Amino acid sequence: QVQLVEPGGGLVQPGGSLRLSCAASGSIFSINAMGWYRQGPGKERELVATITSGGRTNYADSVKGRFTISRDNAKNTAYLEMNSLKPEDTAVYYCNARLMVYGSTFYRDYWGQGTQVTVSS
Repeated sequence: QVQLVEPGGGLVQPGGSLRLSCAASGSIFSINAMGWYRQGPGKERELVATITSGGRTNYADSVKGRFTISRDNAKNTAYLEMNSLKPEDTAVYYCNARLMVYGSTFYRDYWGQGTQVTVSS
């Protein structure tokens, strides 16, 4: 019914940049917030960045000043520009969207399949 497709990811050297995207499709009535979470090796899943439909953003302290989240509401797509990448940014990045489908009266979370980001020389 709803799909979150998140191409991007890959291997990048420390100090490099990478851009992730997340496109939501399906029977979507409204999207509240979109964002990314990540899970590194042996770690719990943690918030990276979120953006509301009004453009309000929230970042983890560890990525502030390096990552930028943006959104195209007309395309139901969010973007995560990652700069000055560090080895500790290595993780599987999961796209998240809090949305309401047609016929529903509440918002719920949907998740992408995850994409691997590896920062290594």
